[in-house]
Amino acid sequence: MTDAPRVVLLGRVGCHLCDEARAVVAGVCDALDVAWVERDVDADPQLRRRWSDEVPVVLVDSTVHARYRVDPASLRRALR
Repeated sequence: MTDAPRVVLLGRVGCHLCDEARAVVAGVCDALDVAWVERDVDADPQLRRRWSDEVPVVLVDSTVHARYRVDPASLRRALR
């Protein structure tokens, strides 16, 4: 794995969709050996202002890949 994460999951604690997205992102990224990180929108005022109503959000290479639900096949394609 590289040091810089290609995938960023923006979510929040207590969000069931965020829990589902985390499982998909972790599974796909681990299988493809791709670095990823999760950021809590409620811990950062700028993230909360920008993304609060749209979580979970998955960014791939700094571009929005998915909102609310993450399709594993689509994420795999984006990472290849």
